Amino acid sequence: MGAGILETYREFLPVTDATPLITMGEGNTPLVKSNRLGKELGCDELYFKLEGCNPTGSFKDRGMVVAIAKALEDGSRAVMCASTGNTSASAAAYGAYCDLPVLVLIPKGEVAMGKLAQAMAYGARILMINGNFDSALALARAYTCKHSVTLVNSVNPHRLEGQKTGAFEIIESLGDAPDYLFIPVGNAGNITAYWRGFLEYQRAGRSLRLPKMMGFQAEGAAPIVRGAPVANPQTIASAIRIGNPASWQGAVDARDSSGGTIDMVSDDEILDAYRMIASKEGIFCEPASAASFAGLVKMCRQGLNLEGQRVVCIFTGNGLKDPDLAVRSVVSQTTEIEPTLEAVEAASLATAS
Repeated sequence: MGAGILETYREFLPVTDATPLITMGEGNTPLVKSNRLGKELGCDELYFKLEGCNPTGSFKDRGMVVAIAKALEDGSRAVMCASTGNTSASAAAYGAYCDLPVLVLIPKGEVAMGKLAQAMAYGARILMINGNFDSALALARAYTCKHSVTLVNSVNPHRLEGQKTGAFEIIESLGDAPDYLFIPVGNAGNITAYWRGFLEYQRAGRSLRLPKMMGFQAEGAAPIVRGAPVANPQTIASAIRIGNPASWQGAVDARDSSGGTIDMVSDDEILDAYRMIASKEGIFCEPASAASFAGLVKMCRQGLNLEGQRVVCIFTGNGLKDPDLAVRSVVSQTTEIEPTLEAVEAASLATAS
């Protein structure tokens, strides 16, 4: 097991002598160079940051380990979160690891089964509400203001402190910041955190440049792009199905300060990217993750020239978070045959042709 982000980056984190340096092996995720898709887009240096390799399969573990450690330091007796899935899985896992009760509010019918299964397996107390994520977060905020329970959504500042370490790792892997960072935007905490991380490493003299922050929302859940909250957000990418992001202003600041953009991609563009990433790079990410690459494809089609540029796409979660979508959306490659060598040979010849 690695040292974990609390120990590795303690000089950049709100760690005190009283902070328990817990870890489940979060951080230090792979940065994989594209083997095919970068060339197709005219980008010789395209990299994918595989945050699905964190302990619970998403980037949420980076922030959760800091939030849980600080909750323990403060003597908290329980934690709570609202979630479309990944936050609940992460909170439940770290809560189980630290013997800390976890309460989860989830919107009915809007959480992928892979994520809900995780939260259930880790032993969280799950409360399903007839409402969307924004309603669940409002309830979680109200409850934790009234009771001695720590809120561990990204409105908790310790969450973003942990998530910024992804930017540190990219710089360490590449030797400097990339020219562009493409990232999905849902509740907008991650784009806010990455920008903070890039700024802090530059100020510390560990990098020279800053990347353009390129954030992408789903078309049916694009409040920042549209300039107003979306009352009933809709998208197949459940992790970014959020109509009123908690870190809205942070995302806008990251966009404006970096000279980047926040745009939107359709569900069809997300699904096309999702399939391409898996079939051409061997990387299985959840649909929300694919929004980053879908955004890259969209920008290239609109004329973005990436020749000589170094580009990183953040893949925020593992594809097994939403296995039902994978089964529904990918064309079956299965052919039923008789159990004979001749049948295998005939089928393989048909495939080759």
